[in-house]
Amino acid sequence: MTVNPPPYPQPRLADVLAERIKTMIRERKLEAGMRLPAERQLATELGVSRSSLREAIQKLISENRLISRRGGGNYIHIETPPWSEQRIVEPLKELVAGDPNYRYDILEARHAIEASTAWHAAMRATEADKEKLQVCFDATLQFKESDNPDLAAQADVRFHLAIAEASHNVVLLQTMRGFFDLMQCSVMHSRQRMYTVPVIFACLTEQHGALLQAILAGDPERAGRAAKNHLGFVHSTIKNLHEDEARQARITRLPDEDSL
Repeated sequence: MTVNPPPYPQPRLADVLAERIKTMIRERKLEAGMRLPAERQLATELGVSRSSLREAIQKLISENRLISRRGGGNYIHIETPPWSEQRIVEPLKELVAGDPNYRYDILEARHAIEASTAWHAAMRATEADKEKLQVCFDATLQFKESDNPDLAAQADVRFHLAIAEASHNVVLLQTMRGFFDLMQCSVMHSRQRMYTVPVIFACLTEQHGALLQAILAGDPERAGRAAKNHLGFVHSTIKNLHEDEARQARITRLPDEDSL
């Protein structure tokens, strides 16, 4: 009598989806701290229900591959460095949560820090660093006609972090990562909006190009100036976008004439 071996158990849908998400992360070169596409969009891309997707995401969270922020989406997990940037970031998060105007302090600090990372990157970038900078810059161009400002903003972040990596200064790099973590909490919506306005996008692309060329040319002074010009533009643009949003919010709170 022949005894058939028991059938192999079928993999759970959540396990299959988790592997597909990990593959997507690798293919899109999403790095630590980057945000996954919105849940609705990701479910559509994968062709699954949102409930199945949530189960897969929870599995990746339990594996410490993703981290979820209430109301802020799902992000690639960042391993805490030995000296712990959280000692810097966490207190600042509390300040921003208590008073949103502190976000402008973050932008001002970033303005100073990125001028330094650009300067050092121009001095120290290796050929491998320069290749990565070019790849990251090219990635920002792919979203010129994109209707996905979230991914466009992430490409922007990867470009700036690549500059920090090319500086070969671990303190500057970890500080930059901390700033982007804070910005995801405070100004990411406005950063995404910048990519929906063609004139603003064109300015950002031109500024990124100038910054890249200065680093590739090994010109630290020009790289520092390019970084300052770029961050000054980002600062003023985000401030204007926030002011426009505040005005619109006030208008929507005004009672209709018919109700008076």
